[in-house]
Amino acid sequence: MNLKNKVALVTGGGTGIGRAACIALAERGTAVAVNYSRSRSDAEETAQIINRNGGRAIAIQADVSQDQEVRKMVDRLVQQFGTIDLLVNNASITRHIPLHDLEAVTEEVWDELYDVNVKGMYYCARAVAPFMKNNKQGAIVNLGSIAGQTGLGSSLPYAVSKAAVHGLTKSLARALAPDIRVNCVVPGAVETRWWAGREEQMKKLAPNLLLQRIAAPEDIAKFICAALEQEAMTGQIITVDSGQTLSS
Repeated sequence: MNLKNKVALVTGGGTGIGRAACIALAERGTAVAVNYSRSRSDAEETAQIINRNGGRAIAIQADVSQDQEVRKMVDRLVQQFGTIDLLVNNASITRHIPLHDLEAVTEEVWDELYDVNVKGMYYCARAVAPFMKNNKQGAIVNLGSIAGQTGLGSSLPYAVSKAAVHGLTKSLARALAPDIRVNCVVPGAVETRWWAGREEQMKKLAPNLLLQRIAAPEDIAKFICAALEQEAMTGQIITVDSGQTLSS
């Protein structure tokens, strides 16, 4: 799919991988809706960067864990741009809880992470699907994590929620074929504000990776665009991790 003159929604688009994806899409001629839940200033800044450089972007608020907010966001986006062709399901949250501390993983933590990381991606895919089907083409990329492959990560519920995202990708690929392709990009460690306060830990990790570098958000964004463009691929879970899963 040629991304020029297409319309994309990027959830959690204000910072990190989301911002990089928004900018990469805009560079390819895509009109971008930068979704945010609470980070309004970050999302508006992302949209301003794109607009200053000759692209088209708007910041648009919705809590992806709330189905009605998602539907209203998509309706507003379609009113603004006429349709929607692309979805990047990037919005995710975590809690930092040692894996061995099972008692710290409360029902609230499970619900919070699943509501955003899994149900939120489903709600967004469901909301955009009718417009993509009407166009007879569309593409969705979900953001997974190597935590969902290895079982390691910031917390047990986070790792499990990302494993669920990988499964959701395959099920949606079946459910939405042949008009809509659904794939999952699986980052390893990425140099984002997620590492705030743990920069030394990140620096120690890099030399132990096969490529001896932590991926930048722009690395992941390039591959998101490639997955959106690739018309012969659906239901795939693709790891972009500087060799991290082979290094452990």
